[in-house]
Amino acid sequence: MLFKVILRPDPEDGGFNVSCPALPGCHSQGDTEEDAMENIKDAIAGCLEVLNQRAQVRDVTERIVEVALA
Repeated sequence: MLFKVILRPDPEDGGFNVSCPALPGCHSQGDTEEDAMENIKDAIAGCLEVLNQRAQVRDVTERIVEVALA
C-alpha cells in the first residue's frame, strides 16, 4: 500500500513533523527527514492495526472481507 504523507520542518523544536491525511490522527516526528519518514511508517502500521481490530461483525448479515490493493 502507498500512503501520501505531509512532511514539515518544525521551526520551534527543530526536526520534522509528518502526518498521514488518509488516517486522521496519524502523526509522527523525527530529528531528520529520514527519521520522520521511518517513524511515520511505524505510526501508519499502528493505526492500521487498531482499525483492523475495530472491524467487528455486529450482526449475522455482516461479514468481514479483505481487499488487497496493488
